[in-house]
Amino acid sequence: MVKMKAVLKQVKIVPMFDFFKKNKSPDPAQPAPDTPAPHANTAAEPELATQPSTSWAERLKTSLSKTRKQLGNQLAGLFGGGKIDAEVFEELETILLTSDVGVNATKNLLNDIKNRVKAQNLDDTVQLKAALKAALSDLLTPLQQPLVTTEHQPFVIMLAGVNGAGKTTSIGKLAHAFQAQGKSVLIAAGDTFRAAAREQLQVWGERNNVHVVAQSSGDAAAVMFDAINSAIAKKIDIVLADTAGRLPTQMHLMDEIAKVKRVMAKSLPGAPHEVLLVLDANTGQNAVSQVKAFDDALGVTGLVLSKLDGTAKGGVIAAIAEARPIPIRFIGIGEAIDDLRPFVASEFIDAMLD
Repeated sequence: MVKMKAVLKQVKIVPMFDFFKKNKSPDPAQPAPDTPAPHANTAAEPELATQPSTSWAERLKTSLSKTRKQLGNQLAGLFGGGKIDAEVFEELETILLTSDVGVNATKNLLNDIKNRVKAQNLDDTVQLKAALKAALSDLLTPLQQPLVTTEHQPFVIMLAGVNGAGKTTSIGKLAHAFQAQGKSVLIAAGDTFRAAAREQLQVWGERNNVHVVAQSSGDAAAVMFDAINSAIAKKIDIVLADTAGRLPTQMHLMDEIAKVKRVMAKSLPGAPHEVLLVLDANTGQNAVSQVKAFDDALGVTGLVLSKLDGTAKGGVIAAIAEARPIPIRFIGIGEAIDDLRPFVASEFIDAMLD
C-alpha cells in the first residue's frame, strides 16, 4: 500500500470512470507521450462525467454544433431559395471542401447530387438539401454496422491509434457498455510506453470489478498472451486490448504492433476478432491517412471516431467513408460514461445539417 501511494505521487492518475464522485476537480495535465502524433491532443485523458439527463439525439446535435456551424449554417444560406445553376454547385463544392469532406468525397457527392437534380427535375436550391442528405446517406449508411461480439468467447478486440486519439478512455467506455449488457470483461493494458495509461486502466478495473492484465516490463506481446490465456481460463466474454500509440509514418513501430496482433492469433486462433482504430476527429484529413496506414498494417475492421464534440471537422467522416469504407462502430461525443454510442448514419447526418 505504501509503495502504491509512492507511485501515485509520481504519476498523475486520472480516474476515468469515477462517476460516483459528486465533486470533481479539473483534470491535471499529463506529461507528453513518448511518440506524440501530429496535431494530437497529448493532454491527459478526460475524467468521465455523470450521465446527462438529455436524450442522445439532443446531445449528438449539441456536440456537433461546431461542425454544423461550419457546414450546416453555410449550406442554409446556399439552400435558402433560388435557381440551381453552375454557380450554386461551385459554392457547394467550396463549402464541402472547407468542411473537411475531402476532394474525392466532394467530387462524388456533387456528381450524385447533380444526377438527382436531373432525374427529379429539381430547379430550386431549397430542394438541394434533401438531395445532399440522400447522397450522404448513400455514402455513410453502408458503414453503419454494429459490432457483434457473440460469435466467439472470448471475443478479442484490439484497439489501435495514435497517441492522444482517446484509446484509453474509449476502452473504459466500451467496458462499461459491455458490462451493462451482462458481459464479463477483461482489459489487456498493452500500452507499455505510457505508464499513465496502464495506471488509469488498473485503477478503474479495481473500482469496477474488471480484471486488468498489465506488466511493467514493456513487452506488449507478453501482456496480450497472458490476457488472452487468462480470459480463456476464466471464461471471459470480452477482451479489450489496449496498444501503444503509433505514428503511422514510423514503420518500425507499425511492424511492432503487427507483431502484437500475430501473438494474439497464436494465443487464440482467429484473434483478434475485431481491430478497432480510434480516430480523433480534430485531426481532420490526417485521420484519413491514419486509416490507410493502420488498415494496411493491421487490417482494420472497425472505426471509433472520438472527440466529435470539440471539432468543426466532423465532415471528415465522409472523406473516411470514401477513402476506406470501413464500418464505423462507435462515435464519441463527450466525456460522459455513455457518450460513446454505435454509429447511426441518419442521426449523424441530421445532427450535422439540421
